[in-house]
Amino acid sequence: MNSETRSTPPSPCLQERDDIGRLTRLVFDGTPSSASGDETAWLIAVDGSAHALRAVAEFIKLAEQLKSCRLHIVNVQHWLSKEAAETGLIERGWPATEAAVGLVAAKGLPWQLHLTMGAPAESIVALAHQLGCSHIVVGNRGLGATESLLTGSITRKVIELAPMSVLVVP
Repeated sequence: MNSETRSTPPSPCLQERDDIGRLTRLVFDGTPSSASGDETAWLIAVDGSAHALRAVAEFIKLAEQLKSCRLHIVNVQHWLSKEAAETGLIERGWPATEAAVGLVAAKGLPWQLHLTMGAPAESIVALAHQLGCSHIVVGNRGLGATESLLTGSITRKVIELAPMSVLVVP
């Protein structure tokens, strides 16, 4: 699919709002009807970058070796106003996650997509905890050989905050 041809996002199965009525999270379910519900839950953070897609591809390889797993794909947008969130959350989040969802769906893996607003690292870790995920998968923007020991600030903060294992894909 080229960048000019975008599919229509699916209808959300869940909407969450904050205390002022602002849309803060949309959830889309891509669980095949054959899914058992007792899979190990993983969360992968996706921002639309090539690094994030590489992390999804690596997770798919890993998932083929696991007995059963369920993937929660999350995209975190910075805070939007109440009015902007009504359309902005999906207008920004879907293009950033569409390719990742396509890769996972093509393999027949059970997944849920979460488009949410907030501070990225904190939101990723909080959602993983809320969903009972055993692992978080994040891509890392490689900066070159001399900076190879460095990680991006969001990745580093996820590692610091997460009580569960974090898989960093370079």
